[in-house]
Amino acid sequence: MILEIRDHPYQYETEKLLRVFFPNEKLRIVHGEAADCGEQAVVTTAATDTQVFVRFTDKNGVLEESAARGDDGELAMATLLFRVLQSRTGYTPKWGLLTGVRPSKLFLTLERERGTDGAKRYFTETLLVSPEKTELASSVGAREQAVLSLSRPESCSLYVSIPFCPTRCSYCSFVSQAVSTPSARRLVPEYVRLLAREIKETGQIAKDLGLRLESVYFGGGTPTTLSAEQLETLLSAVRKAFDLSHLREYTVEAGRPDTVTPEKLQTLRAGGVTRVSINPQTFNDEILRTIRRQHTAEMTDRAFFAARAAGFADINMDLIAGLPNESVASFCRSVDRAVALAPENITVHTLSLKRASTLTADGTQFDKESAQAADEMLHYAASALGAAGFNPYYMYRQSKTLGNLENTGYTTAGHECLYNIFMMEECHTVLAAGAGAVTKLKAPHGADISRIFNYKYPYEYIAGFAELMERKRAIPAFYEAHGI
Repeated sequence: MILEIRDHPYQYETEKLLRVFFPNEKLRIVHGEAADCGEQAVVTTAATDTQVFVRFTDKNGVLEESAARGDDGELAMATLLFRVLQSRTGYTPKWGLLTGVRPSKLFLTLERERGTDGAKRYFTETLLVSPEKTELASSVGAREQAVLSLSRPESCSLYVSIPFCPTRCSYCSFVSQAVSTPSARRLVPEYVRLLAREIKETGQIAKDLGLRLESVYFGGGTPTTLSAEQLETLLSAVRKAFDLSHLREYTVEAGRPDTVTPEKLQTLRAGGVTRVSINPQTFNDEILRTIRRQHTAEMTDRAFFAARAAGFADINMDLIAGLPNESVASFCRSVDRAVALAPENITVHTLSLKRASTLTADGTQFDKESAQAADEMLHYAASALGAAGFNPYYMYRQSKTLGNLENTGYTTAGHECLYNIFMMEECHTVLAAGAGAVTKLKAPHGADISRIFNYKYPYEYIAGFAELMERKRAIPAFYEAHGI
């Protein structure tokens, strides 16, 4: 498919919208008129001082529309393109014109300007978001506000990356490495040693700047791929490096049930961890084998009850809507089984076909039927979780997601994951340690944000550790530039 950009600067939004409607198409961007189109579909977008134009040409003929450019040419172009693509495909994305990661953040901004009703009208009438998704954004925004009020100018969070897993899931595109390979296993001891050192140095920087640690999150990968002794090394490093007296939450992803043992859970509890994630993704054993997970539904149950026995009163469970070969009925049974276990959080993700995943490499593609099925799955989850006392509190969206749908965290009262909201809404600094981690610096009294990227892969992290630590000098420099 070819996208022609003629006399306008709105390439980003037009390209994003085209990918929503045609997620499997290879897209070629041309500024001006494309030559040698062959049998490819061509979407022409053009503008004058007063008008915007869209023409869709394929084997079925030509569909052409125009509209007034108005005061917001980008919005006018996106709206016209949306209408043309909607007419051509018969498909109406639930999120309308929105292609960004944080719809609830946009809703909160509009709510401050226009009030709740005005924000909802803008979502539905101007951005063409469905009433269902508008209500979701509003509900999430309201719960986020209560958590965001906890953050202070000197607040910060800590993210610790453990980029190792037992095996690589078929949908995964993260930089994590499977410790089933000898080369990856050999990296783990040195990685843990250097990560503990980075935590120590990061804690000293936080202390020098007078930052107040509010939440800690160990993610990955799968942190519980590490041994109990290795976990204790890192938990100890955090205790020694940071003042934990203001800590509100301490999360470790024990995401793969086959990595969970009573010994590791006891180590986490003794180390101050208050919250764990135990993630089935699905309770259908056949689908688990399809996506290359090594655990079973029964193992998920055992891991969950072991976490309860270890004293965890705050447990999250992840499910994924749209997994290959999973029916709507099977997904609904997984939701019901998760609800029956009664965790405090259930996070419902939508399958995303990332470029580096095995699914994508194997040629998996989305279609309207799978998008419709995923939408039904999310609708059931929202209804069943609402009936069980869970409310949506956290949401984000990814590119190349089935049906252009969302990932939503649901919680029972008082059990919101603070880190998820702090990180997603960019309300304070997130210090990050480990391979693939990104430190996100937030100006204490402003909106300025700066990022410091660590090396992605464990072997790069180990080889480039000295350079990585040099990058940390940008943290005090950032605060100094903002008057701290």
